[in-house]
Amino acid sequence: MADHDPAYVDTLATELCRRHTALLATAENDLAVLRSRIALTVAFIHDPTQDRDARTNLARRLQLPEPGPQ
Repeated sequence: MADHDPAYVDTLATELCRRHTALLATAENDLAVLRSRIALTVAFIHDPTQDRDARTNLARRLQLPEPGPQ
């Protein structure tokens, strides 16, 4: 990612917040939901009580670290 003038970035962020508060709130909510789903997925992948093949295949498909040996 290219470096940008911090003052320019701050100006853009301020304008975005001022003009599109509802859109930012929606985006932040969507990110929170996504983070939660990723956390649940990672917890499943590393849960040794679940089927190892299913966990390994899911990790591979999502390009996440595979479960450790157990």
